[in-house]
Amino acid sequence: MYGAFAFIWIFVPVYLLTIGSLSTDIVDGICIPWGVYSSYAAKVAVISSSGFITYLLPLMSLVFCYSRIVYALKHKVGNVVIGLLCV
Repeated sequence: MYGAFAFIWIFVPVYLLTIGSLSTDIVDGICIPWGVYSSYAAKVAVISSSGFITYLLPLMSLVFCYSRIVYALKHKVGNVVIGLLCV
């Protein structure tokens, strides 16, 4: 669980900095950030992957972690209730 959060906090900024610097260029003396791609397919791939990595990956890890917490709490509370009923 901690590895997933560390991965997200470290990998996402490094990935976005790398992609941002690779797709930035100076055209006619004007800096164009996030706008220079070799093809339309490359542009779509970069935007899609950064959207997935930035939004969906953290969201999926949060949903997974919180579902594990809820499962553990329900499981422990269920055992306590069953134990109280048997006493």
